[in-house]
Amino acid sequence: DTAIEKAMSALEARNTLLAQEVLDGDDVINALRFEIEKEALRTLATQQPAAIDLRTTIVGMHLATELERIGDHAAGIAGLVARMEEEDEIKSLHKLPKMTNRARKMLNQGIQAFVENDVELAHAVFQREDKLDRHYQSLVQILIDAMQDDAYIRRATFLLWIGHNVERIGDRATNIAERVIFMATGQMIEIADTLDE
Repeated sequence: DTAIEKAMSALEARNTLLAQEVLDGDDVINALRFEIEKEALRTLATQQPAAIDLRTTIVGMHLATELERIGDHAAGIAGLVARMEEEDEIKSLHKLPKMTNRARKMLNQGIQAFVENDVELAHAVFQREDKLDRHYQSLVQILIDAMQDDAYIRRATFLLWIGHNVERIGDRATNIAERVIFMATGQMIEIADTLDE
């Protein structure tokens, strides 16, 4: 969550030093993922957990992977901020701040659902996913329309990629919520299954 917040702050302030902090921090996130996976594998090998303990260990490994990939998306945003340094000032970031807040809430709810083994909270993540996707589609349309002005094409393209990274963060949070439900219930579900109910 900190990497996402810093990446978006770097975008809003056009702060390439802050963007570089996010890029530098990505290695730390990657190392933490591998450390968690090693510990989980050690637990599986030495303690042979069963039932909920086994599912929790496996989901913990998946969670580490999703968080590492979210860090990659934050680094992707930060990398684009550095490339936008030569662009004119961005008067409006369109729906990006709203999208980012929604994605961060989804992520925080997913992590809290894992920590508390809370199926209801995991389902709340799914409810936010649809709205995030609508924000993203709206952003895409706004930026495609803006590209009618040749002077805006490069800037709009960068903003499209940033929006894509934010939308993927939401998808990763949804993956976490799906795994929490598996951990708590033993049932594998996908978001489409829950939205049809």
